[in-house]
Amino acid sequence: MDIKQLINFITIVEEGNITKAAQKLHISQPPLSNQLKALEEELGVKLIERGSRKVTLTDVGNLLYKRGKDMVNVFESTLNEVEDFKSGIEGVLKIGAVSTCNQFIPNELISPYAKQYPKVKFELYEGNTYEVVDMIERGIVDIGVVRTPFNSENLCCLNLRTEPMVVVVNKNGEKFGFEYREKIDLKDLDGKPIVIYRRYEKLIMDVLQLNKVKANIYCLNDDSRTTIAWAQAGLAIGIVPKSIIDNSNKEIEVYELDEEELKTQISVAWMENKYLPRSARNLLDMIRNSNF
Repeated sequence: MDIKQLINFITIVEEGNITKAAQKLHISQPPLSNQLKALEEELGVKLIERGSRKVTLTDVGNLLYKRGKDMVNVFESTLNEVEDFKSGIEGVLKIGAVSTCNQFIPNELISPYAKQYPKVKFELYEGNTYEVVDMIERGIVDIGVVRTPFNSENLCCLNLRTEPMVVVVNKNGEKFGFEYREKIDLKDLDGKPIVIYRRYEKLIMDVLQLNKVKANIYCLNDDSRTTIAWAQAGLAIGIVPKSIIDNSNKEIEVYELDEEELKTQISVAWMENKYLPRSARNLLDMIRNSNF
């Protein structure tokens, strides 16, 4: 049995039938069927029960599938490590990023890394946190820069920074009674219209309820940039993470919220038990040794 036979067997199992597996492997069906038969003869066991539409694993086939997956992962990881050593500290680092970190990533994360590893290039994939987590799980990106809260199951995480939420209002429109303030107390939001990114709804609502502040949700949306746009239009009070604020925007005023519980974390995440290229491992090492 060689690694190619093992990969083909695993593909048959995961695709559910030989026809689909052959299409995925870009080979014709008869040779793949013959390979499976030859593998069973070599091992002296029946691995698969062939049905009209779907194959079914035997007990020993299930054992080979589970052990085989581990063996293939080790094999592929070893090849990747060999390529790393061949190329040196070069290559492409694929990063998934949420829009609310579009200033933090180049300025504070990548700039010091690029100075240390100038031959590394980057591919940046942007989306909301759910989309970035999906990119990590599907192997589209090596690591993702996301914001809490998110489902961290099967992920390893490093928290980079905790930051407060801020209140955003139109500079030339209604100030909602916030004039001459440096910080806003939660009670100042009582009954006033607010616009928030849907991801933060539970966090914000829980904190408001805990402090007995009446919530008046004017608009829920799917992007913190939308929140800022609605607040800039004077429609409501926006609540967003502090680092998303563009300091060059002269049409808004920003006030910090004086509330310890109303904070988010910027985190870097990657798949647990999956090979990371050397470029990604070096970035994680830099993060661990830095003060973010």
